[in-house]
Amino acid sequence: MAREAGTVQAQVPGARMRGSDAIAESRRTAIVEAAARVAPSVVSIHTTSRRQVESPGLWDFFFVPRPREEVVQGFGTGFVLRADGIIVTNQHVVADADRITVSLGDGTELQARLLGEDPTTDVAVLRVERRGLSIPPVGRSADLLIGEWVVALGNPYTYLLGNAEPSVTAGVVSAVGRNILPNREQTGLYLDMIQTDAAINPGNSGGPLSNALGEVVGMNSSILSTTGASIGLGFAIPVERVLRVADEIIRNGRVRRAWTGLEVAGPEAMRDWKSQGGVAVARVAPGGPADRAGIHPGAILLEADGRRLRNFLDWEAAKLDLHVGDALEVRLRDGGRQVARRIVTGDLPTVTATRVNVLRGLELVTVTPAIQAERRLRSDRGALIIRIDDAVSRDTGLQEGDVLIGINRTPVTSAEHVARLIDTLQPGRYFRIYFEREGMAGFTDLSFR
Repeated sequence: MAREAGTVQAQVPGARMRGSDAIAESRRTAIVEAAARVAPSVVSIHTTSRRQVESPGLWDFFFVPRPREEVVQGFGTGFVLRADGIIVTNQHVVADADRITVSLGDGTELQARLLGEDPTTDVAVLRVERRGLSIPPVGRSADLLIGEWVVALGNPYTYLLGNAEPSVTAGVVSAVGRNILPNREQTGLYLDMIQTDAAINPGNSGGPLSNALGEVVGMNSSILSTTGASIGLGFAIPVERVLRVADEIIRNGRVRRAWTGLEVAGPEAMRDWKSQGGVAVARVAPGGPADRAGIHPGAILLEADGRRLRNFLDWEAAKLDLHVGDALEVRLRDGGRQVARRIVTGDLPTVTATRVNVLRGLELVTVTPAIQAERRLRSDRGALIIRIDDAVSRDTGLQEGDVLIGINRTPVTSAEHVARLIDTLQPGRYFRIYFEREGMAGFTDLSFR
């Protein structure tokens, strides 16, 4: 009995060790491995900018308030694209920043230079003077499966957490190909997005979304929320788009928009999409790519490059990742028969007017609660167009009664704010104006000469 007891006692430590090894091994899940592969490439971003604010005081009862400058701090995330100091993040993270500081995972702080930004896709490219940075493996968003595990890395509330190491959250791919309209909390249009229930909170913007293999498949960019924090509706930009936009910015300093030369019926035609089975062509630019392809107003677009078109957002998503000169294969219904057409895209033409002429051709008023109620507007802020010159309407696509709610990804707060935003736009650079029309959000892409 003693020998048996001794034998048992001698076996226990070994069995316990083997059990501990098994438990330790089981802790190293795919999520742990994925986070370990991607985390070294994740950086924190801190921005400072200045804005004009009215200075309230006792004498404001007698004099017009004098504006003063206020320093605004912002925070976000980015990840390394190239080991020689190229970093990508969301454009809204660095918009209007006077100073950009990048913090590496080891706490090193580097001043960053903005190489370029594209508000339409919400992608910006930074450069820091550092070589040998860790770059993550890159996968394909096109291969994602609904329900597969994904890992979001970022720096939520970095200024409260005290270090620059990224936070990791995990979830599944909830959906792909999501199109998100701008709203009061989020100005800007997101197309063909990856939806995930991995928690994405303030400060996560610009961080990578990884699959379970530790390959970056997207850039975390936005959430839908009633609280301002994650409720399981997070969205990421497909990594293929991030890479394309970054490459154009690095090579050219800007992104050239591919132009098809046709406009489709916008949100005001929402009730017609199901009955038509596609998207109606509203206008065709004479001599433009669509005109040369034999497409006419009134035709119904059914597919673009094999993708079904259900509404104007699907059409915009189909165009978003095109380069200038790319061909777009479309199937449409024209005169009762289905035909195929090939549109070879060109450069987006510039508005013939200058910004001064556009401002002179617009008469705007700030949206107030009374105006919102009288006009039955969904927007409770912005600038209402009460008069617009015919030439400006033709050049911009805007109409009387439209409410301007955003320029690029900056929300419009007043009629005066529109003038200040337009004054900052650079000639030859594309920008996007978001507006409300008949209760639905729309947009128009422009570039002043």
